[in-house]
Amino acid sequence: MSRPTFRPSTPADPARLLEIWEAAVRATHGFLTEADIDALLPQVRAYVSAAPFELAVDGQGTVQAFMGMTGSKIDSLFVHPDAHGRGLGRALVERAAALHPVMTVDVNEQNPGARAFYARLGFEAIGRSETDDAGRPFPLLHLRRFV
Repeated sequence: MSRPTFRPSTPADPARLLEIWEAAVRATHGFLTEADIDALLPQVRAYVSAAPFELAVDGQGTVQAFMGMTGSKIDSLFVHPDAHGRGLGRALVERAAALHPVMTVDVNEQNPGARAFYARLGFEAIGRSETDDAGRPFPLLHLRRFV
């Protein structure tokens, strides 16, 4: 893959963002059932259609990763599985860190890959919740990073 470029999301991007989300979740969220994913799809479809994102785009113009933030909190970070391990997630976080010296993120405790990713980037656990934001039985770790 050629060196990525970055751009803000546009109204033309939601279908690709939903595709990336679903592929990434299927590759990394083994604790979710098909019913869980089906239940999340309408919520994620609405989210990717309404929220602003920073996108990582390959040399052919294809979006490969996206990150959404509220202030200094990372709300979402998903990389298409075909682009895993190419530094796109790290690059998106580092771009955000240039604007936010202290950042937070919640990560599913049952997602060891994401936990390891954020640990490599210097995030440390500052708390834990038994359920996700919607009250589902998916524990969250609350992480913070000081740049």
